[in-house]
Amino acid sequence: MARGPKRPTRDEFELEELGERLVEAYQGETELQLTVWNWDEPVNGKIVRMDSRTKLVHVEYNGDITKVPFMDIMKVASSS
Repeated sequence: MARGPKRPTRDEFELEELGERLVEAYQGETELQLTVWNWDEPVNGKIVRMDSRTKLVHVEYNGDITKVPFMDIMKVASSS
């Protein structure tokens, strides 16, 4: 049963570092660009909510909210 490409696995250290960058951006209300696994386009905007229950990061850009699964975020970069 083929399920398509698997998401690359990352170790705890990488995930922790990613989480810290997201929290910093959230607290500092910084504009970000998130590279999300298996998404065609990067997600830009500010983190407005980090939901630990659903593991979704809510990113707002021009009034629209995009909910990104934390485990699918591959890269966090400052939006410039």
